[in-house]
Amino acid sequence: MTDHSEQNHRRPDVAAMVIAAGLAVIGGVMLWDSARLADLGGYSGIGPASAPRVIGGGIILLAIWTAFEAFRGDFPERPKQDLGPVFWIIAGLALQMMLLNYAGFSIATGIMFALTARAFGKRNLALTVPVGIAISFVVWFIFTQYLMLHLPAGPLEHLFVKGA
Repeated sequence: MTDHSEQNHRRPDVAAMVIAAGLAVIGGVMLWDSARLADLGGYSGIGPASAPRVIGGGIILLAIWTAFEAFRGDFPERPKQDLGPVFWIIAGLALQMMLLNYAGFSIATGIMFALTARAFGKRNLALTVPVGIAISFVVWFIFTQYLMLHLPAGPLEHLFVKGA
């Protein structure tokens, strides 16, 4: 009996309410933006604005559901967040963005790979950096040579592919 009364007097889950508010904003922006699109549905009534309207409405429904569950207190207890791995991943993304135009795709993405691997427990950067660069170079080569997509080239790419 005390468990049920405890659950009724529980405070709303603040994190879930923030998530619900974020979802509502995203859904609202999608609906607002889709209202500005020309509705060229023709005879079927389905046009370029239809998909964003459905997705925006669905996101707003998820926001309402999330807020309802937050007030009910039905979310499980979350473990304490370990900020170390989050730092390594954010550092890897930041370094990739800063190095992309100077070092090229392979080196910048290889460093991001290594720092993300570090976040997941692989501490040997002397191994993960070269492995990441090698995998990234293969991805760069496939995208630029076979799919004809443009990815930033750096010294490594210029070394192996003429005119990169």
